[in-house]
Formats: sequence, structure tokens, C-alpha cells
Amino acid sequence: MTDNASSPAAPAPMRGRLLAITSIALALGTFMQVLDSTIANVSIPTISGNLGVSTDQGTWVITSFAVANGVSVPLTGWLMMRYGVVKTFVGSVALFTIASFLCGVSWSLPSLIVFRILQGAVSGPMIPGSQALLIMIFPATQRGMALAIWSMTTLVAPICGPILGGYISDNISWPWIFLINVPIGVICTVICWRNMRSRETQTRKAPIDKTGFMLLVVWVGALQVMLDTGKDADWFNSPAIVVELIIAIIGFIAWMIWELNDKEPIVDLSLMRSRNFVLATVVSCIGYAVFFGANLLQPLWLQTRMGYIATWAGLVAAPSGAVAVLLTPVAARIMNKIDARWAATLSLVAFAISFYMRSKFTTDVDFYALVIPMLVQGVAMSTFFISMVTMALNGVPGQQVPQASGLYNFARITAGSFAASIVTTAWDRLEALHQTRLSEVMGAQDPAFTSALRALQGAELSSQQAAGAVVNQVITQAYLLATIDVFRICAWLTVILIPLVWLAKKAMGSGATHAAAD
Repeated sequence: MTDNASSPAAPAPMRGRLLAITSIALALGTFMQVLDSTIANVSIPTISGNLGVSTDQGTWVITSFAVANGVSVPLTGWLMMRYGVVKTFVGSVALFTIASFLCGVSWSLPSLIVFRILQGAVSGPMIPGSQALLIMIFPATQRGMALAIWSMTTLVAPICGPILGGYISDNISWPWIFLINVPIGVICTVICWRNMRSRETQTRKAPIDKTGFMLLVVWVGALQVMLDTGKDADWFNSPAIVVELIIAIIGFIAWMIWELNDKEPIVDLSLMRSRNFVLATVVSCIGYAVFFGANLLQPLWLQTRMGYIATWAGLVAAPSGAVAVLLTPVAARIMNKIDARWAATLSLVAFAISFYMRSKFTTDVDFYALVIPMLVQGVAMSTFFISMVTMALNGVPGQQVPQASGLYNFARITAGSFAASIVTTAWDRLEALHQTRLSEVMGAQDPAFTSALRALQGAELSSQQAAGAVVNQVITQAYLLATIDVFRICAWLTVILIPLVWLAKKAMGSGATHAAAD
């Protein structure tokens, strides 16, 4: 092993103002990357219109980033082992800043897609890197606070993304959804390098697992393209989607076999021997997928069927982020004293209550009634990620934390991609089912239907206009029933996850990275 001689193997934790400033800079790095994963979503119609392309073509702005990011996140562990955690993270932030600037000055859709691929490829180490560095610079007794800072930025950024994206697209200009990263990225890069370059971790000149890398690119790329384009292509009725699924399955199996037998794998799958890591990753993936899917569905329903604009639909979700920010520091202190399994159970119960409350929505629901479940969700958000990461890293040796963080976040991000595709498809198909059932009970002999038609015609609407108004109400009701179904499913899924949490071993926030490996 070739150690990095310029830094001690185990530098003392930071304290005071230096710790505060460095923590904020690391949090900004995470916030910027997560924000960029969602901020473009609501801006696609504007970007497509300005660049003179269709909305379907414009969605490649999202797909290209997701594919490149999905491939690069699992490589984090190898990059940090080869170049050091500090260099890898700071280099990633610097390159991400440059790529953001290039996205902002794009002159056509192809150029924007190329720069988004670059942005996604270089951003892989940012989330796991910030997580590993926060754990490194905090004293062992305050690691719960380190994870709290990381989880706050990871949870709040997806909520802020649609709000900022909608506001910037409506009131300024779409390039600024990328250009706002530039000053933040410069500040983050300078502070992190200045404060942590003397704390570089040990490095090792590990050979590049070229075969493992190529197989990873193939199966992750095929999977992400399938998930991002499947809905528009009518899923498995499309030969292209079927081919992508076959490639993803075969590629994944081949990659697993190779990585398990290679002496220097690019992704360390030996982490799967840790019971806590496996259980925490599974619960985190499903829990995050449910959270992500529900948060995607609600603004979509509000904008398409309830008449909300993007900004107001985003503001409905904002209180959950505010509650999470306020409660996360409190949760971090508690996490150092209680078993993480109790905190995880609390978060899952709160998520279930929030989803159940949303399953009671009606078509005349007001803003206040929409916000209350989001406040409950904020309670869940404040403890979910801290408890999950604490459980996942329990039993993971310190030198494997970057690898574990990369694999954990890769699984979580992939689960989010599955959720986005599954929820939107299920929503549309449930709506069609409910619309069919509602139509079956309507007809010329239905008193409610004929009464509604007479009332509308009495308001000086023609028979066709009256029928159209009734049909529109049926569609609105069908989408409401579909939304309620999805929220009920989300509530039950979170309840089902609770027993899995208690199959894991006890994990305390202050000892997340010190226990012996399982």
C-alpha cells in the first residue's frame, strides 16, 4: 500500500469555527448536487421551447444526467481509494461547477445534453464524499450531528428544486437554473480545499477494473434509459424497452459475477456481508422510493388537476423541509443516546401517518389541508436518513466508509429512479381504471348524471358543452381516486418496513463507524 505521506492517518477532529465553516461548505456541495437532480424537471417545457425542440426530446436533459450520475456514484469508493477522499470530493465539486457553467451557456439541445452528461459523470462522488468527510471531521461523539447536516441537505434540496426551477424559469431565464451553481461551487471548492487538504486520507494505487467498469456502464445505462423513457414508450409494448431490460439484466448478472470474483473490484460487494448494511440499504431504498414517489405525485396532481401553478405546488411541500431543518439538529443529539432502530421506527410511522392523511384528500381540499400532512412528513424526514445511515455504517470499518457510502447512495438514487417511473405509470393506469368504473355507473338512466346535465344546460351551456363539463369532472374524480390509491399503498409500504428495521443489530449514532464488521 502506498500511503499519502502528506497527511496523518487519523487527523484530530475539527472544532469551533473551523468545523462550522467546513461543515457548511460540505453541506453546500451536497445541496448543489441534489438540487440539480430535480431543479430541471419543472423547467423542461421552457427549455424545450427556447431551444426549439419537443418536450419529449427535452426530457433527455434529465435522462442524460441520471444515466451519467448513476454510473459514476458506484465508482466513488475506488476513486477515493486511488486519489484520496479530499481530492476526489474537491475535484468533483470543481468539475461540477465548470459543467454547470457550460450547461448555462449551451446553444442547442445536443450541446446541453453533452454538458449534462459531463455534469452527471463528475457529480458522482459529491454526495458520498461529503458524507464521508463530515463523519471524518466531527468528533466521534458528535457523528450524529454530522449525519444530520448531511441528511438535511439531502432531503431539503429535492423540495427546493421544483420551487426554484419554476420561479427561475417563469421570472428570469432557464440558463440560471445551472448558473446559480457557479458561485456556490467556487465557494465550496475553495473552502473545502483550504481547510481539508492537510487531512487527505491514505491512498493506494489500485488497478482499474476495466471489465467491471464497462459492465457497470452497460447495465446502469440501459436501466436508467429504460426507466426514464419507459412511460412515454408504453413500457414493454415497445421493443426498445424490452431490449434495454434484457441488456440491464444480463449486464447486472455478469457484473455481479465479475465483481465477486475479481481481486480488485471497482465496487466492493463484500460490504453485503454486513447484516446491518444490507437491511439499512433495503429499508432506505424502499423508504426513499416511497418518499420520492409521493413527493413527485402530489405536485403533479395539483398542477394537472387542481389548477396550481408550479411555484404554489412547490410551496405546499416547503413546510416539510422547514420542519426537517428545525428538528434534525434535535434528532442528531438524541441519536447519540438512543438506538437508531427506534429513530427509524419513528420516521416510518410518521411517514405512514402523512401518507394516510393525504389519502383523505378531496377535490375541494384547501391549501391548509394540503400543508398539514407535509408538516408530519417533516418529522419523518428529520430522523429517517440519520437513522438509516447510522444503521448502514454500523460495523463498517473506517477505511471502507467511502465504499459503503458510494454503494448505499447508488442504491438509493436508483430506487428513486424506479419510483419516478412506477408511480407516474401506476397513477395513469389507476386513473383509467377508475374512469372506466365511474363511466359504467353513468348514463341516460342515472338521475345524478341527467340532473347535472340539466343544471349545466340551464346555465346556458349547449348539450355538448354540458356533457364535456361532466366528463371533465369524471376525469378529475378518477385522478383523485388514483392519487388516494397511491398514497394508501405508500402508507402500507412504510408500515411493512418497520419489522425489517428490527432485524438489524443495535446501532448508536456515536459509534456508527467504529463497531466491528459483522
